[in-house]
Amino acid sequence: MPAYAIAQLQDVQLGPDIADYLLRIDATLEPFGGRFLVHGAEPEVLEPGWLGRIVIIGFPDMEAAKAWYESEAYQAILPLRTRNSNSTAFLIQGTKEGYRAADRVSQFMP
Repeated sequence: MPAYAIAQLQDVQLGPDIADYLLRIDATLEPFGGRFLVHGAEPEVLEPGWLGRIVIIGFPDMEAAKAWYESEAYQAILPLRTRNSNSTAFLIQGTKEGYRAADRVSQFMP
């Protein structure tokens, strides 16, 4: 099943560190099959509570997503983002092909 790295970015201080991060991140994704699905887009907020911009990177599976985040190459550039933004990032498992919301009902019914 696919997995995703998602980050919410606020107060990004554009400058040399962020430029360096952007120039280097694509190379960190390639060995793990990662690709940008959303990159720095400002969402059209429909319900209150969301601030900032969003980044979504897709991976073939959770193992690849974890391996990318923990890789030496990504860990080397991570401080360039964290020192220059207020951000939160997480990994999340996607759904299998053909998944339907009704599939979860059995988990809540006796």
